Amino acid sequence: MVRRLHVAETVEIPENVTVAIDGLKVTVKGPKGELTRDFSYARDVMLRLEDGKVVVETFLADRRRKALTGTIAAHIRNMITGVTKGYRYKLKIISSHFPMTVVVDEKNRIVRIKNFIGEKADRIAKIYGNAKVKVSGSDVIVEGLDIEGVGLTAASIERATKIPDRDRRVFSDGIFIYEKGEAE
Repeated sequence: MVRRLHVAETVEIPENVTVAIDGLKVTVKGPKGELTRDFSYARDVMLRLEDGKVVVETFLADRRRKALTGTIAAHIRNMITGVTKGYRYKLKIISSHFPMTVVVDEKNRIVRIKNFIGEKADRIAKIYGNAKVKVSGSDVIVEGLDIEGVGLTAASIERATKIPDRDRRVFSDGIFIYEKGEAE
């Protein structure tokens, strides 16, 4: 197994973003809001600020430590993108057999899918993190600062309408992700 003596990745910090590092806890503040993430599970990795950049580094790196360094750098890049632009996933409601109704319950942080393929009971999808869900016509739009919360929420909505043991060409009913990216 080959070990590299020093592995480092740098993440550029834009002018309108501030990054604070406290040990392995990173806080990113930007025009849209603030995100905090704790990387304390990565004890082999060190984080530091240097001339408007975040440096993620490790020493005597094997495959695992090298991968962990790149992963943490990617998480910090996603946090910076989240506080500057935000993330948006779009889902399409497709109902060819029964008219489906989608209702967002902000109080309980869930999405109710009513009358899916004629079922009496509602199907429920959880809203993760601080993601915001809105329904406009046949589109469901999931937005937020944290890419993980937005992605998990969109996946939860899509998974709630999965039909097992049916031919997808005939029973195409459901809610499907058709676009994902930055909100701008």
